[in-house]
Amino acid sequence: LCLFINIQTMIIHIKNKDTLIVKDFKLKCCIGKKGIRKNKIEGDFFTPSGKFKIGKLYWRPDRVKLPKTRLICKKIKKNMGWCNDANSKFYNKEIRVNKKIKCEKLYRYDYRYDYFILIKYNYKKTIKNKGSAIFIHLTKNFNPTAGCIAISKKDFLILASLINKNTKILIN
Repeated sequence: LCLFINIQTMIIHIKNKDTLIVKDFKLKCCIGKKGIRKNKIEGDFFTPSGKFKIGKLYWRPDRVKLPKTRLICKKIKKNMGWCNDANSKFYNKEIRVNKKIKCEKLYRYDYRYDYFILIKYNYKKTIKNKGSAIFIHLTKNFNPTAGCIAISKKDFLILASLINKNTKILIN
């Protein structure tokens, strides 16, 4: 007896600079200050265009509770960072914060990374200076980001409950 199970890949779609679509939900979002671009480079304030896998959901257990989700989740600790140093072998990877490697600190004073989901842009076969630390994170004011996608906390919790590790995000 042979069973074939069709696990449909859900697609999250960034339709334009202010709308994220998942299933029947249209969520307000904001993107990089300069818009969407195929040829992204580190620090250019563009959100990369393309179709990407998503990674883990990270959360701050001292501020928020673990959301209902089918994603793999990881607690954010004080010593966690995301390497944005194009000269490092850890470029665009989660690291322990140290003074020798430039990185984005994940344990922030503001609320933006209380929850975030990794977008696996330039992730598997990393190209130096092509862009790093592209996340779906929180916003309250919908001001443009440095390249990430930001949504409200309420919408983040809806998104987290609908998606799984096979979900992809289409940004165009």
